[in-house]
Amino acid sequence: MKRIAYLEDQIEEWTSLQTQVEGLSPLWELDDGSLTMEINQQVDVMEEVMAKKEISLLLSGRYDHGNAILAIHAGAGGTDSQDWAGMLERMYLRWAENSGYKTEVLDRTVGEEAGIKSVTISVTGDLAYGYLKAEKGVHRLVRLSPFDAAHRRHTSFALVEVLPEIEGNDDIVIRPEDIEIEVYKSSGAGGQNVQKNMTAVRIIHLATGLVVTCQNERSQTQNRESALKVLRARLFEIQQQEHADQISDLKGEFKKVEWGSQIRSYVLHPYQMVKDHRTDYETGNTQAVLDGNLDGFIEAYLRMK
Repeated sequence: MKRIAYLEDQIEEWTSLQTQVEGLSPLWELDDGSLTMEINQQVDVMEEVMAKKEISLLLSGRYDHGNAILAIHAGAGGTDSQDWAGMLERMYLRWAENSGYKTEVLDRTVGEEAGIKSVTISVTGDLAYGYLKAEKGVHRLVRLSPFDAAHRRHTSFALVEVLPEIEGNDDIVIRPEDIEIEVYKSSGAGGQNVQKNMTAVRIIHLATGLVVTCQNERSQTQNRESALKVLRARLFEIQQQEHADQISDLKGEFKKVEWGSQIRSYVLHPYQMVKDHRTDYETGNTQAVLDGNLDGFIEAYLRMK
């Protein structure tokens, strides 16, 4: 039903564009100059829509049209990297909001002093995985550290994982005897916000050793369902790694979260620049990027692929 609804929306959008073009053509032929500005404005709007449609046509992978699971892990760099991971979380949440996607934080582990150690986010909407798969890899930040008393320049790393959300896939079967489920109290703020009930869930997949946690929902049942969703996606990833020709499409080559493995660099000092090392796409407007303006990087990656 989701696929049918998506295709119906696509047909409606293309039909609407065709109708607009057919309506503007006679106006352009009859225009004596009084309507030129209005016609040009409508053409500009249609060109923007067409540009987005062109990008969407590049997304033809099996799971490109579905939801995504986004995970961010702080890497080498201590407190600076945990703060950087928190900045990336904010960046992707802003991008998702601006793009009309619904997000839900499934699990989040805060850093000791600042930022986060890791976060897992569900991103729901058409083409969520198709677009976000451009972001998987190591992201590098260069800046004057706010956590260094001498205010020296530091380099920080964080790993971004992007997985397709797998629904109704008979190939991914999780049997009760294959997993071990633990429940515990959710961590969070102190005082009145302390979680008194055992709602957090940790699932251990015995065969692979995969561990998935979820603690942001209010009930144990909801956390269990969310954790199983993430586990299913990670098991699917492992399954696909058995087929070397599909690895790059779904997960990308594994890279250590350290120097030399980054897909993108965000330099805030001594100059302002964000550069993607795969496509050479770059911009000097670092603040806009950190505020979620990622479309240029995503489009450059999709065109390259």
